[in-house]
Amino acid sequence: MSLYFITGNKDKFAEVKAILPDVKQLNIKLREIQEIDARKIIKAKLLEAFKYRKAEFIVEDTSLYLECLNGLPGPLVKWFLKAIGNEGLFNIVKKLGNNRAEAKTIIGYAKNPKKIYYFEGSIKGKIISPRGKFGFGWDPIFQPDGFSKSFAELTQEEKNKISMRRIALEKLKKFIEK
Repeated sequence: MSLYFITGNKDKFAEVKAILPDVKQLNIKLREIQEIDARKIIKAKLLEAFKYRKAEFIVEDTSLYLECLNGLPGPLVKWFLKAIGNEGLFNIVKKLGNNRAEAKTIIGYAKNPKKIYYFEGSIKGKIISPRGKFGFGWDPIFQPDGFSKSFAELTQEEKNKISMRRIALEKLKKFIEK
């Protein structure tokens, strides 16, 4: 049976394919429920994917959790970015006096709708004033601990070596190989 990563993002697919060479990209639009719990979002997407075909699927959610907002925006980060942008997120942490954040990827993997497995990768860091030209989304404002650059200042190769997606993918790879 074929393994499909459901995404329209070529950079995410390249990162996944580097770790799971046999994975295929499936660019289909799945409904995304609005929920604070990323696992519920992933589960809903996987269940919908099985309506299209029988296969093994991977779906991921990458979220940004701000300590000063008790974990918000989390999986809702796309809507925060749409409403206030990176500058707005930076201004929030600046005003609240706590720039600590966690970038987290959760990957859902399923061979059938009854058994879904989750693999998590996370990186702690801080929110900074937007910097850099690489990446997308909130990459310009997230600076991982131990680095002096934002994700958007790292090359794709540098970011992929340390990314939360890579951490989650390595866990998934070990699971699949068993």
